[in-house]
Amino acid sequence: MKIYLTAIIKSKPEFLLEVKNVLENMVINTRKESACLQYDLHQSISDENTFVFYEIWENQLGLDHHNNQPYIKDFIELASQKLVQLPEVYLTNKF
Repeated sequence: MKIYLTAIIKSKPEFLLEVKNVLENMVINTRKESACLQYDLHQSISDENTFVFYEIWENQLGLDHHNNQPYIKDFIELASQKLVQLPEVYLTNKF
């Protein structure tokens, strides 16, 4: 069963460029994963420090594999210090 995921990430303003670079690197690497069907990064027009990922995964196993990749672990380390709050993650079904 496909997994639809939306994640909202809010960077601290002083770390905007660093966070953006890490997120863009995640896009490049994640799109190479076989279970990744879609992985899009958006930046808010009204608040440049807010990013939104929209993702579609082939299945939970593929998402679990993704979450154990080194570039995701690097992001998790960065998140505790350079984000306003931990990412908001929504796993959803498509109707």
